[in-house]
Amino acid sequence: MEPTDGRTKMTQAKKELSPQVQAGLGLAGIVQVAFAFLAFWDLAHRESDEVRGPKAAWIPAILVNWIGPASYFLFGIRR
Repeated sequence: MEPTDGRTKMTQAKKELSPQVQAGLGLAGIVQVAFAFLAFWDLAHRESDEVRGPKAAWIPAILVNWIGPASYFLFGIRR
C-alpha cells in the first residue's frame, strides 16, 4: 500500500514498528553516535606517534558506522 500523504515507504515502515523496537533503534543510534564521538575525541587528543597511520586517514574511517570506531580502537592506537 502506497502512502498517500507524501511519506516514503521507509517512513511508513518505521511507523509500523512497535514502540519497543523504535526505542531500541533510537538507543542503538545514540550509542553509535557516542562511539564515533569518543573515537574522534580520542584521535584529536592523541599525538601522531601514538596512532597507526596518518591521523587524517582515520577521520573518514571513523565515519563508517560501528566498524570505523571499532577499527580505530582495535587497530589505530599504538599500544
